[in-house]
Amino acid sequence: MKNEKIVTTLNRLRQRYGTKPWNWHTRQKKPFHVLVGTILSQRTRDPQTDAAAQNLFERFATPDELANAPLKEIEKLIRNVNYHKTKAKRIREIAKIIAERFNGKVPQDIKLLMSLPGVGRKTANCVLLYGFGKPVLPVDTHVHRIANRLGWIKTKTPEETEQALKKIITPDWIPFVNDLFVKHGQTLCKPNRPYCDRCPIADLCQFNH
Repeated sequence: MKNEKIVTTLNRLRQRYGTKPWNWHTRQKKPFHVLVGTILSQRTRDPQTDAAAQNLFERFATPDELANAPLKEIEKLIRNVNYHKTKAKRIREIAKIIAERFNGKVPQDIKLLMSLPGVGRKTANCVLLYGFGKPVLPVDTHVHRIANRLGWIKTKTPEETEQALKKIITPDWIPFVNDLFVKHGQTLCKPNRPYCDRCPIADLCQFNH
């Protein structure tokens, strides 16, 4: 895979979608906001995630406040996201751990982040990227699907995709891949019926040929 083709692809996506994150919690650039918002976003559409995150943080702004919040109130504030009761319990548990074990500060180590209940590699990388500005590459279903459709890689799991992409994408582009591919996956490169006729990178994609 030639680097020029990758750069051309990413440049076109940047021209189409811009570089400002769509999610409210990632735009805040605050580690705890990103962590909680990413958990809320699981299996939930962006508008519902944004509304829930803003409701929650308007009422409880810190890990300590959220750790001591009544569970029923958290559930009520985030009730528009899917699995809101499970997520309410989880984020309060995470808030307690951060408040007690990490002195109220979200850890910057991926292993420590992944030790938190319900936090996998993608969520941890989102915190590192959007919360701490570290050059990491969160891989979700959109990133995994689109990178394989483009023909850049041939992988079976998100972790394989992350490692493979790191080998072919230059460091200056790494922080933008997740955001651009998620936007593209939500808008045009959908799982079942992608809109290839409207795609700005169709001529660079193996899936379209």
